[in-house]
Amino acid sequence: MKHLALFLVLLMLFTSVFSVTSLAQGYQQQLPLEPTFETMEEVHANGPALFGPVYNREFVTDPAMETYPEGTTYVYRANTYTGLTAGYRMNTNLLVYTDEEIADKDAALNYLKGLGITDMIDEAGGSAVLVTPVDKAAGFGAADQYAYYKLQAAMCNLGGGVWGGAGYIDNFYYGGVTNRYLIGIGGGAAFLCNFVAPQLDYIGRIAGMMLVNADMEQILDVAVPVPVYLVNPSEQAADKFIEVNGAYASEILEGKTVYFNQQFPVRKVVVADEGKELADYVKDAYYSLLIKAMRTPVVKSGLFTPAGEYSGYAFSQAPYTLTARNPILNGKTLDGIVVTEHQEERFSEFQAENGEYLNTWYEFLPEEVLSGTAAEHSIPLILSNHGGGDDPVQATDELGLITLAGRERLAVVAPRYATDVPGAGIFGPSPFDVNGKALPALVRYMLETYPALDPGRVYVTGYSMGGAATVEAVECAPELFAAAVPMAAGTPWGLHVPTEEEIAAFEKVDVAVMFTTSQYDLDGAYNQAEGILGQGYQDAISLFSGFNGLGKIEYDFEKYPTVGFKTDRIVTKLLNDEYENRTWYKNNEAGAPVLAVSFTELLPHGLHPDYGMDLAWNYMKQFSRNTETGELIYTPAK
Repeated sequence: MKHLALFLVLLMLFTSVFSVTSLAQGYQQQLPLEPTFETMEEVHANGPALFGPVYNREFVTDPAMETYPEGTTYVYRANTYTGLTAGYRMNTNLLVYTDEEIADKDAALNYLKGLGITDMIDEAGGSAVLVTPVDKAAGFGAADQYAYYKLQAAMCNLGGGVWGGAGYIDNFYYGGVTNRYLIGIGGGAAFLCNFVAPQLDYIGRIAGMMLVNADMEQILDVAVPVPVYLVNPSEQAADKFIEVNGAYASEILEGKTVYFNQQFPVRKVVVADEGKELADYVKDAYYSLLIKAMRTPVVKSGLFTPAGEYSGYAFSQAPYTLTARNPILNGKTLDGIVVTEHQEERFSEFQAENGEYLNTWYEFLPEEVLSGTAAEHSIPLILSNHGGGDDPVQATDELGLITLAGRERLAVVAPRYATDVPGAGIFGPSPFDVNGKALPALVRYMLETYPALDPGRVYVTGYSMGGAATVEAVECAPELFAAAVPMAAGTPWGLHVPTEEEIAAFEKVDVAVMFTTSQYDLDGAYNQAEGILGQGYQDAISLFSGFNGLGKIEYDFEKYPTVGFKTDRIVTKLLNDEYENRTWYKNNEAGAPVLAVSFTELLPHGLHPDYGMDLAWNYMKQFSRNTETGELIYTPAK
């Protein structure tokens, strides 16, 4: 298990080992390439030459695709996200399976255009993959299931390639893991019902389905919950999807019956009768259901890794966590969070050893903030810090903070402190080295620029390297933050050690802090061998115990398992109906839980939306700061 966790960490860092290449004139989140439409054979012939100059690297066909059936599959690709970081996890992938006659490449493109799918990919960024049967006369069958397995392996193999050598073109060119959706039409719908939906490894990596004229064999069950939009389904198929999703509540809406799970609304089944044009159904399914769900690629460590030819590939686990998504379309979410990329010289005074500084950040602002209709100091602000190898938007999304921003009407700012030096890796000099000055400056800029933001409700969180950035930001400017949640905080250099001057600042202010970790986390946060907090966390927690007036901690892990010290309250709950979580709270003299430790069983070192939407927010929102006196105010959640 420990080795698997380490592998996952290295996997997350893999893309950044190659770091920035010919895109280094300035970070570009989406690749500056024209859209392409090709047969799968053309992808393998043309892709390496197209992407080689972009990444300054040789590319070859993924071995999984070397024996993929020819003449069956077409790929439309537009506005794909960069593979220089984990940004390409944000690619939207629409996989369309149909047994309708597709005469040639032109007909295939016209088919996708007629369904409106190319427009969707242009808007979202990613790929549409049109798949037809291996045997045109017989229709979809077992051979197509084997082809599905190969295609999935190659698309999800993010960062895959020969170590130190050629990269595999498929994952860079049209791959993704988080926003993957299936559309089945006619025989394609029956194929997805009977060959894909019952297989945990397949359906466990799909965030949503649309099926037209779906039928399902009596003996088969859907392996895991998945949102599905059904047009004219058989009663058997509808019942199977309703059952697996626990979608027993329902409403009738605009000619559709919508079944949903009351506790987990993302587990939804929409049933529509025939009567509209197919393109209208595709549009409704895509915007009303599919893109409102995502599969964040974290799984119970080691329990669901399939055996097979490509089980050693990256991200070869299932089921990924199914959660709500707040999609960004044309720079704005459906619920009115405006996303703006900034690339500026504003913070150039804070330079790392190599001359780099924070010059890229993303703002997620409720539209009422930008329009001036939000009241002054009415909107909380969260500083979201990405992990090593992550993209700021991708990390913010997979922590659930974009969904949270829309739901709670709060603002988020996400800096990018990775290096832009060609050929450099994440362990060398970078803007991360000046986070102690740059991150507080970014927060002050946000408060000065947007009057609606509340200086008394500023919070900070981040995962892995972003957890380390969170600790440093608080230790360098505690007066700015009411609460902080460092998640799996760690770097190869350990956590920031405050200076005497920085320690002295805590004599005037307290900052509520919750440290989170998981069973297969990095050793600095959690010692897997001994089942206790890692040494890095022990040291940091001791510091913040002193900062918040709770006294020195003498660790005794025999008496107090996992955390090693006496606390005032322990809460156990289930995250997303999947992972048992336990949180220990230690109160100050006023009864405020200014120090907390949260531990989640079976999770590896990886992002999870409930870390942000549940653990972090439900803790942080209880605290605010009186900006005149500096007093930390605790308002218990109801």
